[in-house]
Amino acid sequence: MIAVKGYAAKTAKSPLEPFSFERREPKDNDILIDIAFCGVCHSDVHQVRDEWGGSTFPMVPGHEIVGHVAKVGKNVTKYKVGDLVGVGCLVDSCRTCHPCKDSEEQYCDTVPSWTYNGVEQDKKTPTFGGYSDKIVVHQDFVLKIPTNLELSAVAPLLCAGITTYSPLRNWHVKPGQKVGIVGLGGLGHMGVKFAHAMGAHTVVLTHSPQKQADALRLGANEILISKNADDMQKHAGTFDFLLSTISAPYDINAYLNLLKLDGTMVIVGVPEKALELQAFSLIGKRRRLAGSLIGGIEQTQEMLNFCGQHNITADIEIIPIQKINEAYERMIKSDVRYRFVIDMKSLSL
Repeated sequence: MIAVKGYAAKTAKSPLEPFSFERREPKDNDILIDIAFCGVCHSDVHQVRDEWGGSTFPMVPGHEIVGHVAKVGKNVTKYKVGDLVGVGCLVDSCRTCHPCKDSEEQYCDTVPSWTYNGVEQDKKTPTFGGYSDKIVVHQDFVLKIPTNLELSAVAPLLCAGITTYSPLRNWHVKPGQKVGIVGLGGLGHMGVKFAHAMGAHTVVLTHSPQKQADALRLGANEILISKNADDMQKHAGTFDFLLSTISAPYDINAYLNLLKLDGTMVIVGVPEKALELQAFSLIGKRRRLAGSLIGGIEQTQEMLNFCGQHNITADIEIIPIQKINEAYERMIKSDVRYRFVIDMKSLSL
């Protein structure tokens, strides 16, 4: 077994604190990764505090992992020691169901092995995440990192990146389309970068006028203040696609009315309370409302390659692991532009 240092929540009411545990030695198809950086996702907070239910403890969060290959099993052909690699939200799946065979492992019929707060495919061994100095993962769930990108700023691509890239690709966003990114936070800022790189006329929809300069810097063509009813009416029926990244309560019908005939709105943000949908918001213009969950391994690699080609990374603030509890409180207050990333060297301090 391999001794590992990390940070864990012991209960839903306790702060994250130092935690020592063991990982298995790499099997024939496994890779041992020395973790350099791990992004901090809002879902880490939800799960650490058991706000979604079903959390198990102790919990080592973290599913935006980048680092270097330290050791490979004898059957590993995809990677060698020293390679830059990443691990996202998944570390395994059943591999045999239809979603898995279609490279959509995140929708595995028998539940995939999430990187943390899950179990391996034996359905009993708990998984521990990237708030740690090492991780062991099957080579099929490890991703290649473009060498031209800043490694620390790549980490959030493994969740925030693929969460926004996947719906934009799956609904075929392209030049000439008018695309709205609803919300400008950890997810939204990545959506803006991707939509812009795909050639769409990109509009940021936000209730905060002070975010205009940032939106334009990130690649937006214009900004729409969602609390301004007159401006919302001017844009009614003009959008091809909307990507909602916000997790606060909102009137979904006001946004659906922005879509043109056959337009689509995809939800990736998760509000705490159910949204109230009026049927005519969909019926009137044959609009579509859909949801999307991260992306499979193949598409995540495609996203990373796209980022390498277009020099896309997340806007980040690097923190030592000792400030993780403070970072959670700041993230809840939206006091970060736009993602925290933990420098894992700080585990040795």
